[in-house]
Amino acid sequence: MKQIICLSTTNWHPLPTRKQQVMSRLKDARILYFEPPVTYAAPLKDPAARERLTAHKADGEHITDAITVYAMPPVLPLYNRNRTINKLNQRKLGAFVKRIAEKHGFVDPVLWVYSPAYADIVPYIPHSSLVYDCVDRHSAYQGLIDVQVVDGMEADLAKQAQTVFATAKGLYETLKTYNDKTYLVPNGANFDLFHKAADDKLPFPDALFNVKPPVLGFVGALQECIDYQLVAYAAKQKPEWTFLFLGKALPNADLSILRGIPNVHFLGLIPHKQLPNYMARFDVCLNLFRAGALSQDVSPLKFYEYLATGKPIVSTPQPLQVLDYADSIYIAATEQEFVDCCQRAITEHNKYTTRQRIEYGRAASWDARVLEMERILAENGMW
Repeated sequence: MKQIICLSTTNWHPLPTRKQQVMSRLKDARILYFEPPVTYAAPLKDPAARERLTAHKADGEHITDAITVYAMPPVLPLYNRNRTINKLNQRKLGAFVKRIAEKHGFVDPVLWVYSPAYADIVPYIPHSSLVYDCVDRHSAYQGLIDVQVVDGMEADLAKQAQTVFATAKGLYETLKTYNDKTYLVPNGANFDLFHKAADDKLPFPDALFNVKPPVLGFVGALQECIDYQLVAYAAKQKPEWTFLFLGKALPNADLSILRGIPNVHFLGLIPHKQLPNYMARFDVCLNLFRAGALSQDVSPLKFYEYLATGKPIVSTPQPLQVLDYADSIYIAATEQEFVDCCQRAITEHNKYTTRQRIEYGRAASWDARVLEMERILAENGMW
């Protein structure tokens, strides 16, 4: 049985992202999944983070017989601005991971990482091979980041890896310059779960009893890169439409432009397995990214989940991946185009296009994505 150490950028709970979806589907593997560390300064911004300062002292959580999750020890801040600080952090984290791996009897496992910062942890963890799975343009994030430092760490990490995966074309083109064994594998969807939303007979969520159709819905984190102006314009132009946002608002998201508009509603974070019940009530699914470096190279899970439902999708031209599906979705670059596309989507009655979206969603299932990754790893002698 294969042994994998996964150094993630996402906590295992509450929402499954690419990291959990991939790790839970790898066959014949024992996995130690390490959640990202918080910095010692994190409680200053978020008091709830104080609990994470000592979470690494607890035993690992057994998700399945094959997957055990551990919290990482806290680290010094500013590591994305100062490489020396990052190297100090990674030496500490490396010793922790090595100790846990030895406790579980891991010998030369596959080291599978998601952050450029882990370029400096590689020497401290015995491993047989290294996978870098790149899901974002990390140097485009907001916050205490030095672009050159982050890009430099990513280049070093990619050069060390035996296999590099990238979720978007822009990321692929960058990483390919560092490592010939770089492969484009976009994000995907839990097809079986989200295809349930095609059934309008699913139990009706209480929160939607007073919501009037047509319903135009957005699912996902409410973050800075979402184009809220489009919705504000459309909601005022079409007060008979209902706009729903399902997801947690992140600290950098300014939602003030939507507050007070009577036909715009925020339902907050919905448990993942309950999302199809809500999405079954959508007449239109919305994918709304503003132009920018981060948006251009993102591979949005929500988009593939929307495809699995078969429902009409109205999207901005970002990220670039959506253009591959232009024959079955509506793409709007301006405010008025957004209103016009939504109107066309609401009145769509084309069973062929519905089936086409569903088949696109099936082809983008996590099962299919992970099979492709395993095939590539086998070709590279790692599987």
